Amino acid sequence: MAIRGAAVLAAIGVLAGGAAARADVIDGAWCRGAAERLTIDGPAIVTPAGTSTSGSYSRHYFSYVVPPGEQGAGATVEMRLLNEETMQRRAAPDGAVETWHRCTPAVSSRKPDDSGPRG
Repeated sequence: MAIRGAAVLAAIGVLAGGAAARADVIDGAWCRGAAERLTIDGPAIVTPAGTSTSGSYSRHYFSYVVPPGEQGAGATVEMRLLNEETMQRRAAPDGAVETWHRCTPAVSSRKPDDSGPRG
């Protein structure tokens, strides 16, 4: 019985560790302030200007060339994961370093309609 309990605890530890490891990637939605947002999914990115393009991807690093029509077109942007919730973004070679955070889930600002009957 003790062996079975130890096996269950070991399995829980592996599963919990695996979940933490999956969160330790640069993929996901990133925000800077209330207005700037970008999304990384493997080698695909939606830039802060809303353009879908692709770049160079690794687990903790992403870079892409700013597409035509966007401010800074042709510049290389580099991003690196600092921790699960924070990354740095920089337009190379002399751009300022920006700190971005994982976006929080969107919350609707719509208020319930109080004009009609409920039921």
